[in-house]
Amino acid sequence: MRLECLVFDCDGVLLDSVPVKTRAFARLAEPFGPEARDRFVMYHSVHGGVSRYRKFAWFFQEVLGREISQKESEEWGRRFAEYALDEVRRCPLIPGALETLERWHGVLPLYVCSGAPQEELSVVLRERGLDRYFAAIYGSPPAKARLLAQVVREAGVIPEAALMVGDAVTDRNAAEEVGTLFYGVGEGLKGGPFPWGADLTGLNDWISTHSEA
Repeated sequence: MRLECLVFDCDGVLLDSVPVKTRAFARLAEPFGPEARDRFVMYHSVHGGVSRYRKFAWFFQEVLGREISQKESEEWGRRFAEYALDEVRRCPLIPGALETLERWHGVLPLYVCSGAPQEELSVVLRERGLDRYFAAIYGSPPAKARLLAQVVREAGVIPEAALMVGDAVTDRNAAEEVGTLFYGVGEGLKGGPFPWGADLTGLNDWISTHSEA
């Protein structure tokens, strides 16, 4: 099947921003003690690609033993952005990311499908000059699988002709649910039954073998 559409997660796939956001989650939980902090960081690490607001809700429910209020959720979202956003604006690109975007921009439609909030995601990619590569940029809400299905519909391709590039189990699960191809990035996905790279330096060659472009 010839590839007709490329879809990228952002954190850990385009931007080397996962460590930045991990520190922000740890900082939010720090006042509740080291055990609470470590549980939160572990949950965040295992659930990459999930909206931060769902992670906040988990922390309140599972660690603090109560529901998070709308006001608390908004405040944690504001503080998270305060802790992380400046660094995300400056963090390095994942090796091979820019070369991949340059190679396929204008050849295949490119999309972003991320668990980061839509407005924040769009601002960061615009400020970094990366938005010009993409036909559209999608962030949360909704969940990753719904976003990916929306991308496939918008691109007007069958799922098997689209490639999801992600660094988290959430990305892989979304690809499996929607029926797209999947390319894993980073050590957390190494060893699975799908193509994989430590970064994006090998992605161009893989795409080339699956595209007539």
